[in-house]
Amino acid sequence: MTTLSFSKFSEVTRVATSTEKLKSFFAESRRVLMVTKKPGMKEFKMAAKITGIGMILIGLIGLVIRLFGYLITGS
Repeated sequence: MTTLSFSKFSEVTRVATSTEKLKSFFAESRRVLMVTKKPGMKEFKMAAKITGIGMILIGLIGLVIRLFGYLITGS
């Protein structure tokens, strides 16, 4: 009769737990993907415009901060 030592049992349990977590993650991901839909062209263009405007604003804020830094330090 073979017996598992505590460390072997712990390792087997950990692998089983990891496998269950992975299966649960894939099941949840599949469920989310089934619910989502592809955006229409109008929705896509709006999201692209908003993203572009956000990138431009962040760039302008960085530019203003950089200019103030140059004006303050003089270099």
